[in-house]
Amino acid sequence: MLKKAIIPIAGFGTRFLPLSKAVPKEFLPLADKPIIRYLLEEALSANIKEIIFIVRPGKKEEILEYFKKSPKLEKILKERKKEQLLAELKTLEEFSKNFKFSFVNQRKPLGDGHAILQAKKLIGKEPSGVFFVDDVIDSKISCFSQLLQIFKTCQKPIVALKKLPKEKLPAYGVAAVEKIASRVYKIKKIVEKPSIDSVSSDLAVAGRYIITPEVFDYLGKLSPNQRGEIILADALEQMIKDGKMVYGKAIEGEWLECGDKLRWLHSHLYFSLKHPKYGPELKKYLKEMI
Repeated sequence: MLKKAIIPIAGFGTRFLPLSKAVPKEFLPLADKPIIRYLLEEALSANIKEIIFIVRPGKKEEILEYFKKSPKLEKILKERKKEQLLAELKTLEEFSKNFKFSFVNQRKPLGDGHAILQAKKLIGKEPSGVFFVDDVIDSKISCFSQLLQIFKTCQKPIVALKKLPKEKLPAYGVAAVEKIASRVYKIKKIVEKPSIDSVSSDLAVAGRYIITPEVFDYLGKLSPNQRGEIILADALEQMIKDGKMVYGKAIEGEWLECGDKLRWLHSHLYFSLKHPKYGPELKKYLKEMI
C-alpha cells in the first residue's frame, strides 16, 4: 500500500515576486483555500497519510504555522462570537490530524529531482507519490487515485498525463507513448519543451507521479544538466533507455496551473466561480463588469 507522498516546496517562488517575499507560493489562494490544501485533500482522498515536505531552511515553521492550533486567535473569535470562523479553524485542525508531516531541507535549488532525492531515507524501500505545487487537478476521482488504480496492477513508476492542444505543447514536458489500454500508456520518451513541429503526442506531463525506490537510485547517479540541476524527468528518461517500464495515465479532470501569475489567476478565477458560496455572486458581478 502506498502511504507516503513527497511535496517539494523549497523554491523561492521567483515568478511571483514581490508578492512571494511575504506569501509563499503554496499559500496563494485558490478561492478561499491555499494551494497546499488542495494537494493535501487529493492525497487524503487516496489514503496517503505521511507527507514529506522538501523545504529550504526556515520554511518548516511557515507550514506548521498554518496547520497548528491558534488558542489566542480562537479566544478572540469566541469573545466576538464569530462562530463560523471558529468552525472553519476547527475544520482545518481536524483535517491536519489526518497527516504525519516530515520536513527535509534542500539547501540549494538544484532541481526537482534533487529535491525528491532528499526524501530517500524517509521513503525507504516503499513506493511514494510526488505532488508538484504548481499543479492542481480538479476531478471527480482524484488525480492521484487515478494513478493508484494503474499502480496496483503494474507496480512501476507512473506519470500523470493530460491531453492538450498541439499549440500549447511546446511549453511542457511531452511524452512519446505506446497505448496499452484506455488512457493507459507505456512511455517511450519524455521531451522537455519540444518544438511544435517535433511533438510526438498530445500528452503533457501534469505534475503528479508515483515513483518506486529504483527511481531514487537513478536520481542518485544522474549528472546535473546544463543548468546544474537534477531533474526527475531525466531520471525517468534514463530508466526508459535502460529498458525499464514507465507508465503514463491520461488523467480525467481539469488541470489548473499555478506556475506563474497569469496561470494562477486563471486557476483562482476557476475555483472562485465554482465555489458554492461565493460563485453565484461572483458570476453576477462579472456580468455587471463585462
